[in-house]
Amino acid sequence: MENEFTQLCVWQGTVIGQENIEEFETFFKDEFNVRVKYLTEVKTLPDLDKNGNAEPDTGGRNDAFFYVHSEDIGGFAVKRLQMGIRWWEDVIKYNSNSHLYTQEFLDAYPPTW
Repeated sequence: MENEFTQLCVWQGTVIGQENIEEFETFFKDEFNVRVKYLTEVKTLPDLDKNGNAEPDTGGRNDAFFYVHSEDIGGFAVKRLQMGIRWWEDVIKYNSNSHLYTQEFLDAYPPTW
């Protein structure tokens, strides 16, 4: 069921591609014994300077988003770190990087904790 995948993750700087979704999900099952469900990929917005203006030559990084099954979160919490995978809440809520994503995307995927 869809609602069993509850923890949104961000794999920053990663390109998966629509043609590789099944392989991506299988990789996590085989390598980490974790069930994941691919969500989407987005290009980041530019970094902001101290005045809130876009920094030139920043943004455009491809970030991959996926959900982890609720029963697998505990087992994945440490394993994900070796690959640079972050909880969505850590990215936008606790590290002030919400400016990297459109308001529409932030509204569609609000933090859950």
